[in-house]
Amino acid sequence: MSAGHSSDHLRVRRAGTEWPLRLLSGFALAVVAVSAVALQPEVMAVLLAMMCLFAAREWHRMVRTVPPPRGMTHLQTSVTALAIAAAIAATLWQAAWAGFLLLAAGAIAAFALARQRGDNAPWHALGVLYIGVPALSLMALRLVSGLNGSLVVLGLFLIVWSTDTGALLVGRLVGGPKLAPAISPGKTWAGTIGGSVAAALVYGLYIAMIGHPAGPAALFALVFSVAAHLGDLLESVFKRRFGTKDTGGLIPGHGGALDRMDSTLVAAPVLAVLVFALGFNPLFGGPW
Repeated sequence: MSAGHSSDHLRVRRAGTEWPLRLLSGFALAVVAVSAVALQPEVMAVLLAMMCLFAAREWHRMVRTVPPPRGMTHLQTSVTALAIAAAIAATLWQAAWAGFLLLAAGAIAAFALARQRGDNAPWHALGVLYIGVPALSLMALRLVSGLNGSLVVLGLFLIVWSTDTGALLVGRLVGGPKLAPAISPGKTWAGTIGGSVAAALVYGLYIAMIGHPAGPAALFALVFSVAAHLGDLLESVFKRRFGTKDTGGLIPGHGGALDRMDSTLVAAPVLAVLVFALGFNPLFGGPW
């Protein structure tokens, strides 16, 4: 057997053994996320800040080009995480405008710290916004007036999760032409379409269960799933840029926090714009 066939066989075996772990950890994460959204907004804020802390650590580790000085390994992460946590708190206290100012200040601080040691300053600054803006969007959606914020955020999660899961399953079962081989060789057109169809079915059923029209909701999810796909591809661009396969190993079978959050990092701001700027109702029928 050739070396190429051996490595391919090894990858297949590894993927097969990772499936139970991936499913178990994914289910556990979903339970935690749904529980946090269903409880008081303060609980969601704390969990969100914790996830952003792990994501910030992974981002700064991924984009750095020089080793951090001794004793300052965690300073960059701490500055970013503190800025995002403060911004989440400001949004929780109905001052989202202050949250954006805090993120801008955090990005400036991250830039200055990285520039001081000649370490890829623009990318370190970008991480504050890349992680922070979606966090503020999720918090603002949870607190949206005139709608049940917990149902809005749960619906967003369902679209993202079903898009990711559908794309993975259909892509592996059907295969076929690659979606963007130069960016993410594993993604196929079949998987992308399958993920969008899965999102439409799941979200349509979700909205029907809360007593609102399923048809328009399914159509919305079919289109909106594009944002989730773009979030996945965007992080693939970043990881390819820095030669990274997984951003971390925090979540068994999934990789790091950024690997798990990638689709949400684009989908959450897009939904926030639709709701707050355009007055869109993602529940299709009122505040229930």
